[in-house]
Amino acid sequence: MATSGQQGRKPRADVQRNRAALLETAQRHFLRHGVGTSLEAVAKEAGVGPGTLYRHFPTREALLAAVLQTRSEELVARQADIEQLGDAAEALEQWLRAMEEYFSAYSGLPEPLMAAARAQEPDSPLTIPCDILITATDRYVRAAQRAGHVRTSVQGYDLFLAACSLAWIKGNDTDEESLGRLRALIASGYRERTDTQADTPA
Repeated sequence: MATSGQQGRKPRADVQRNRAALLETAQRHFLRHGVGTSLEAVAKEAGVGPGTLYRHFPTREALLAAVLQTRSEELVARQADIEQLGDAAEALEQWLRAMEEYFSAYSGLPEPLMAAARAQEPDSPLTIPCDILITATDRYVRAAQRAGHVRTSVQGYDLFLAACSLAWIKGNDTDEESLGRLRALIASGYRERTDTQADTPA
């Protein structure tokens, strides 16, 4: 049986190096080839065998979740700026755009995130990051509802899926003008009627 000292021991330096190399390489491959990239190619470029990759990241979802964690600093910084806004409707809109951009980081990323959000499987590595984002979205939704800007039936989960959907559409070479119209269409669906009417040209 391991002693308490052994249990608290830090991972060996080579183990930490391998993990860091895998994450850095996976990020490059996801950027170039999307989240469906060859994991064997990731391991080869990182200078490790497939067995080492799967010891660190047993599934593609586990690797993707770890890579997303390394990219979360930018989203956290955006959220800190959004928290300073005094307008709840503007805060929600900016948060949705921030999520859309985050979900657009890699080709094919929205699909596994939406699948994880729908399935809510406790063993999926993507469930926790999805839950965190849905909870944050729900907080912005509730604040906007209290201010009378968002329909009471709308939930954070709904707008999380909307941001994922926009990211998926964006990833299929949709032009920005069309994306703008789609964002406006989604906003007209979640806003209270008075807000929607205020944005309609006379």
